[in-house]
Amino acid sequence: MADKTEKPAENNAAQFEIQRIFVKDISYEAPNTPQTFVEAWKPEVKLNLETKSNCIQDNVHEVVLSVTATVTSNNKSAFLIEVHQAGIFLIASLPEKQLRQMLGSFCPNILFPYVREVISDIIVRGGFPQLLLAPVNFDALYTQHLQDQEKAPTAATAAVDGQIH
Repeated sequence: MADKTEKPAENNAAQFEIQRIFVKDISYEAPNTPQTFVEAWKPEVKLNLETKSNCIQDNVHEVVLSVTATVTSNNKSAFLIEVHQAGIFLIASLPEKQLRQMLGSFCPNILFPYVREVISDIIVRGGFPQLLLAPVNFDALYTQHLQDQEKAPTAATAAVDGQIH
């Protein structure tokens, strides 16, 4: 009988599992090469992050972390790279608030090292010095998103779609 009482508890226990991590889309442009390579390298980096999530089956969610890096040198475009790093996660038996935090903060934290590696690899293959992205505090970004959501009623619809800007 002990087994019967333990099984319902197991079914209600929170579950988290990484099912797959993959690159969904990559775009790379270096419009001013080869001229960029013969000029002094004075990079200025502009970085944009975005996360989106959607439920693809019961308790199975896709989370996409999009990172766009625009690098200029000497006021000219050196390169632009955009990577959409995705993951499929099993997340079950969590209250809605915790589920949103998992999708908006925890899962992007898992995906970030992968997108950092993809960006660095492509940039080096493009002939440029390695670009190492600094760590990102997704917990703080998620908290900021919640605060912005409280201030603006239109942000509530974005949260329903699972988007965090």
